[in-house]
Amino acid sequence: MSSNFLDSYKHLEKLCNEIFNDIHGVTSYIDEMTHINEMKNNPRGSTLVKGWDDDLKQLKHYRQIRNKIVHEPDCTEQNMCKSGDTEWHDEFYSRIMKQTDPLSLYRKATNTVVDSKRNIPQKSADRSGQQHNYYQERKTKKTPISLILFIIFAIIIFFLLDMRYGIIK
Repeated sequence: MSSNFLDSYKHLEKLCNEIFNDIHGVTSYIDEMTHINEMKNNPRGSTLVKGWDDDLKQLKHYRQIRNKIVHEPDCTEQNMCKSGDTEWHDEFYSRIMKQTDPLSLYRKATNTVVDSKRNIPQKSADRSGQQHNYYQERKTKKTPISLILFIIFAIIIFFLLDMRYGIIK
């Protein structure tokens, strides 16, 4: 039986908090996986990543256990957890750090950023304090729309001034 379930869960939660820049890190990870599975016209995570559905199911299950232990009377680690629960969290944490977790594998398979709206950090410290690169967003060259509009506006102003004052001869 796991006597460190909550510590292990908190460790995974902290890593996911850093990844998603959110205080509900594991829930954000679950939501991201769920969102990917519900996207239309895109490959589903469960189709592209082996073990996707199992990992999603486990994350939801462990979140539910954590919530019961923390919020319900008479629910403790001793009566809610089984042998291997802590190890699963530690292994999943390790997979995130190695970029072999479901979202990293999905990104690699589709060559896309999982959720560009989220502020995903470039680096995070592992238990030893060493920095690791993970969840690196793909750099794309985008021309800001405001720059294009500014250039068009400047050209229009220039031609209006030319018509009025005859700058170009």
